[in-house]
Amino acid sequence: QVQLVESGGGLVQAGGSLRLSCAASGRTFSSYAMGWFRQAPGKEREFVTTISWSGNTHYADSVKGRFTISRDNAKNTVYLQMNNLKPEDTAVYYCAAGKVAGVPSSFGSWGQGTQVTVSS
Repeated sequence: QVQLVESGGGLVQAGGSLRLSCAASGRTFSSYAMGWFRQAPGKEREFVTTISWSGNTHYADSVKGRFTISRDNAKNTVYLQMNNLKPEDTAVYYCAAGKVAGVPSSFGSWGQGTQVTVSS
């Protein structure tokens, strides 16, 4: 099973940017679909974006045009570039590995999460 460690969270003002990184262990990273999910206080965890092993991407409507997911299979790392951040983006962001990028329920390996706070 792959192990995931996120980094890059923090406090940013509305309109600002952050870049999250997720380092994965294991030699089979390139075979996994990777994704980012988030959980705001008092809410359930929700899908943000996923990327297939070949680079096909999926985004939640709430982040389209503002967030970009990418992966570097040589570095076993997936990234989330977040631009034009809004207070409603405040949440704990989780990196995840799964079987099918277009099927969020197929994601079963999770990182510990990193806090993103957007002030208004």
